Amino acid sequence: MIRIESLTKYFHRGSINEVLAIENVDLAVTQGDFITVIGSNGAGKSTLLNCLAGSVTIDDGCLWIDEKDVTKWPEHRRASLMGRVFQDPLSGTCATLSVEQNMALAKKRGATRGFSLGVKRTDRDLFKEQLTILDLGLENRLNDKVGLLSGGQRQALTMLMAMMVKPKLLLLDEHTAALDPKTARQILDLTQKIITQQHITTIMVTHNMRQALAMGNRLIMLHQGRIIMDVDGEEKEALTVQDLLDRFYTLKDGAFAPDRALLV
Repeated sequence: MIRIESLTKYFHRGSINEVLAIENVDLAVTQGDFITVIGSNGAGKSTLLNCLAGSVTIDDGCLWIDEKDVTKWPEHRRASLMGRVFQDPLSGTCATLSVEQNMALAKKRGATRGFSLGVKRTDRDLFKEQLTILDLGLENRLNDKVGLLSGGQRQALTMLMAMMVKPKLLLLDEHTAALDPKTARQILDLTQKIITQQHITTIMVTHNMRQALAMGNRLIMLHQGRIIMDVDGEEKEALTVQDLLDRFYTLKDGAFAPDRALLV
């Protein structure tokens, strides 16, 4: 369903600050895959998502989504195929708009826009129904400004908005990293619930090995812009955190030691 071929991305190319962020990555993603992506700082995790979303232009390689060659598509055009949730809870919503206005914008993703009421009565009924899934009471706060919500509430709303128009691909970029442990757990549970119910193809970046092992059907490890591990099915289910650490040290001669605290 998604194919990446020879993806390469440099930053500051040709200067003394040149960085090879993604190096010749090939990846095939099957419909319904839930892939967790893990790696040390600077491994290329967020850059990979940015390349997929079109937030940065790639230097070499090709990208297909649902048999469409989207390599040269700008970010706004790719948005019709993708939903995304960022690490910062403030990034996915507009603080000065109400809950229902934010959801109305999400509902229009990929659609032709025109002059009409931004929020219709039928929309409100739909929004209330969907917000009930969150179990946060937001269905009774449709007119509240999103800026009044807590970080966890905003991230939960962003999750819902990212999937209002079922995307071909959902990108989650360490979307619980800025939350307290209890709220992070709630958002992860919500993530698992909605993705499973809607069977959405998902790539989730995380720093946490336990999350990477507990969620999804496939795990990918990046190091210095390259995929050094790709496991799924029973092989993934049988792995433990210690197994991963042992294998990573073997693969890269202990290169992950400085990030051990983050990874576990």
